[in-house]
Amino acid sequence: METTKKTVLHDFHCQEGAHMALFGNYDMPLWYKTGAKAEHLVVIGTAGIFDTSHMAVITLKGSGARALLQHCLTKDMDSCIGMSKGPLVQGRCVYGLFLDADGFVIDDAIVYHLGDESFMVVVNAGMGGVIAKHLGEQCQDQSVEIVDRTDLVGKMDIQGPDSAKVLAKIVKDPQQLFTKMMYFSFKGGFAGCSGGTTVQLLDGTDVMVSRTGYTGEFGFELFCDVKHLCSLWNQLLEAGKDFSVIPCGLASRDSLRAGAVLPLSHQDIGGWPFANTPWGFAVPEKDGNGNYKKEFYGAKALAASNWQKHTLAFAGFDPRKIGAEEANYVTDVNGEKIGKILTCTTDMAIGRVDGEIKSIAGDKELKLKGLCCGFVLLDRNVKQGEVVFLSDGKRKIKVEIRADIRPLRTARSAMGTMVG
Repeated sequence: METTKKTVLHDFHCQEGAHMALFGNYDMPLWYKTGAKAEHLVVIGTAGIFDTSHMAVITLKGSGARALLQHCLTKDMDSCIGMSKGPLVQGRCVYGLFLDADGFVIDDAIVYHLGDESFMVVVNAGMGGVIAKHLGEQCQDQSVEIVDRTDLVGKMDIQGPDSAKVLAKIVKDPQQLFTKMMYFSFKGGFAGCSGGTTVQLLDGTDVMVSRTGYTGEFGFELFCDVKHLCSLWNQLLEAGKDFSVIPCGLASRDSLRAGAVLPLSHQDIGGWPFANTPWGFAVPEKDGNGNYKKEFYGAKALAASNWQKHTLAFAGFDPRKIGAEEANYVTDVNGEKIGKILTCTTDMAIGRVDGEIKSIAGDKELKLKGLCCGFVLLDRNVKQGEVVFLSDGKRKIKVEIRADIRPLRTARSAMGTMVG
């Protein structure tokens, strides 16, 4: 039996009265005294901070590092950046998947191009050793050094429209940091992960600032040596007082990501073929023969799969929800069971106005109660706009199959409009 792990911020969480629970074998805060609703809404309105140092970091160095990742990652690293589909270059990062030989998802990841022969891979909690082992098994080049840096890297996120304004108060030369910092780019580095540029806090601490996140909102993921994480956390809390910044737990992170149609690995994607999902952008296009235009590990099995089930996003008509327990299920309008629930949570920032989903991001005066949302795995495809029902055998909730959920998300907003 594995020993429960704690992040270096664990004492803070407990002192602040956080409701703690096990996640990826780490004792993590689900919510603080402020509550999950307030934590969700602060990310929509101003900014919130998250302890994400339970996530794992792997580094790859050597002349064969890029070729190894190109072989193992579903995303085509030679054609993935911008509308023109340019190659992954230093200072940019990309989302993709690691599949097994059957085309099932081992984990999803963000790959950072640190330098000519240097990369950083961020995967989910507890997956550092698994993915490092997988990469090692696929590596044919002895020059590649693969290092699992689990628990050696400090990581936290600041998410929400005021994130840049808060971060600007604790970094040297914020103007240089934010200039030409587009979505899925990063600047800076830290011990063992040099990105070719330098970003420092006012106290001289080296950090990496990545314009990414898991909420659908504008913000940053921040990396540093783990010994500096508590200081970074406290500095951001202090700098954020004028913006009503509060610490946020995993419950609000879950509801925010669901409203942004972002999957949770090992729940919405996992031990079945990665096919018929809302996240087709994570794999290359197919050619006229049905083969992927880029070869990757698991591609042949995935292309040949006859997987008929469909993962679809949904939004409800009120805040009520039914959990993803194994006994719960989905029915069509005739009451026939057609699948199961993968994720069901409540996005507290949205509601229906005259049948249309609205967000308080567009009008803070709107009195919205929230809508349940998430993902279902169905035995057949259901068109967007059609209604299905979630049920636990006693209750049933009507939901609508949708391509998108929370409107007016800010993740891709122009930096110039966010720095003030």
